[in-house]
Amino acid sequence: MLCQFSFENFKSYREETTFDFQAENLPEFDDTLLRTENGADLLPVGVLYGPNGGGKSNLLQAFACLVSLVVKPIVGLEKNRQQGIYQHRIARAPFMFDSESKDAPTAFQIFFRIGKREYQYYLSLKDEIIYEALYWKNLGGKRTGTVFERDGQKIELGSSISKANINREVNPKMPYLSFLAINYNIPIIAEVQEWFESCILLDYGNTKFEYTMNFFLNGNLDQNIIHALNEMGIDLTGFRFDEEQQRSYTQRTIGGQVFELPFQEESEGTKKLLGALPVILLALNEGRLIVIDELDAKLHPKLLRYVIMLFKNPTINRHGAQLLFTSHDMSTMKNTVFRRDEIWFAAEDEQHQSKIYSLSDIRQEDNTRIKNTAAYDKQYLEGRYGADPYLSNMIGGGWT
Repeated sequence: MLCQFSFENFKSYREETTFDFQAENLPEFDDTLLRTENGADLLPVGVLYGPNGGGKSNLLQAFACLVSLVVKPIVGLEKNRQQGIYQHRIARAPFMFDSESKDAPTAFQIFFRIGKREYQYYLSLKDEIIYEALYWKNLGGKRTGTVFERDGQKIELGSSISKANINREVNPKMPYLSFLAINYNIPIIAEVQEWFESCILLDYGNTKFEYTMNFFLNGNLDQNIIHALNEMGIDLTGFRFDEEQQRSYTQRTIGGQVFELPFQEESEGTKKLLGALPVILLALNEGRLIVIDELDAKLHPKLLRYVIMLFKNPTINRHGAQLLFTSHDMSTMKNTVFRRDEIWFAAEDEQHQSKIYSLSDIRQEDNTRIKNTAAYDKQYLEGRYGADPYLSNMIGGGWT
């Protein structure tokens, strides 16, 4: 489970920016939190709102960049590796609107939990790796152990993996974490590497929905997909893939007779659901993190709410799956859907630097938090949260 992700000098983000999945001490939706033994509760969902160009997608791309840096060296060697199939390579792209950042390193730091351990991984790079480190500690414990530290090409190993036969010479462009995972059978390294591989990065600009759907039709998820679609009011009863035509068909049963429709003739919203649901259900079944840009696009608000609530239902989300997504949909920005610490905003300042903050960070004039009974969507559109000046100007009469 993801605890916290920080980065700096990536695209529209110049300064260190942190997205936090650690739950604050708030009263609402307490039963939806992800519990871990001797560890602080984590959030099952995080959503990022804000205007176009505010930096929402760039935050997700920063996370994707880190994951692809770690995962791609291995996935490239094992092309049929199922866990890596959803990774899209995102290149490092420093902040370009000042004279210093474009030549400065980009840095990432991530905290995540596996079982009874919490890991911290740090990676700083330009064209080559500048610094890299991996640490661990037991949940509830105070002592932090070092797995390895890398300063340029100088590498120090912690006691957990310090062995005379481990090579400390590595390609300066390759993460040492990936190098160890490829060349050695070290349990702690394998555990960390597999966590990165388990992250599902769904990019609707590049994902072929039909391929994504067909990937799961021969597995045990197909009936779960149909069940979920039926609960959403979409009356599909089956799927068929024609091997000869290399074409997919959806099926509906009317009056006892099965009728088929080519996948491409379905509505855009239905095609998006058919592309997304397999990986959403996979994440729920295996306790993975899934990251989706513009989850709301082409989806009816009721369907969007249904997907969100899958992750917030502890009966369904039994394995600690998490959903991180961006959205413009105001109909789900409700106190009946989200906790205040699950709602985040992104916007650019006058220097074109993106900033993010959560709804729970905002203070009113009397220095109190926004109440959990507030109309979040209405106050957002009024400009009271400061993340959409365009809409604020329109409503305030400043738009002509």
